[in-house]
Amino acid sequence: MHSKFLTRHLILALAAGATFAVALCGPGWAQTASAPARIGIIGAGNIGGTLGGLWAKAGHAVMLSSRHPKELKNLVEGLGPNARAGTPAEAIAFGEVVLIAVPYKAYPQIAQDHGAALKNKIVIDAGNATQARDGEVYGEVQARGIAAVSAKYLDKALIVRAFNAANYKVFAKNAHREGAQMAIPLAGDDPQAVAAVSKLVTDAGFDPVVVGSLQKADSFAMGSAGFGLELTAPDMRARLGVTP
Repeated sequence: MHSKFLTRHLILALAAGATFAVALCGPGWAQTASAPARIGIIGAGNIGGTLGGLWAKAGHAVMLSSRHPKELKNLVEGLGPNARAGTPAEAIAFGEVVLIAVPYKAYPQIAQDHGAALKNKIVIDAGNATQARDGEVYGEVQARGIAAVSAKYLDKALIVRAFNAANYKVFAKNAHREGAQMAIPLAGDDPQAVAAVSKLVTDAGFDPVVVGSLQKADSFAMGSAGFGLELTAPDMRARLGVTP
């Protein structure tokens, strides 16, 4: 099936009114999720495991990945029946949406190994570049901004920057919190991809705040005034100067 058709199909499914309830951890706690999607995750560390678990519990099919997927057996079993393990190539093929949740220094290798497979895929780019870990790629980000560097390495994908503006512990603590939900800023150039990722943000237990085009993602990148916040959507819009 053509990837552009899959993208349209996914967006229609996520936006559809049909919902279903699935039980989550804790007695009597249930989450209403949109129609299930297949989500491939490149990586199986803290951010991939946290978000993968939230989506799996919301009813989405999730594949976490590693070069050695057998080593993920305990992790995926702990996330429930909607989670499975595979290689990065298998996760990309599996996913209607792909989450990149690996150190930013891996992006050039991802581009080399999987750039063609990511063509026209909705890619949630959750990466951050740090000086101590990411070497030359960190220098690129400092010179050009992370939105431009992600666009360079993921040039064939429909990129949406999201889930990069806080530590994974913040997401684990605030998902489905009582009262006003925590806002997740996101940015991308493809409106349909942004809409699909916004639904997945909601299903993970947060309130999506669309900041604008991919270039606007620099406003909530690591080190910016929009990073590390646990705000409600109205407060996040005010902080980032986003018109409702």
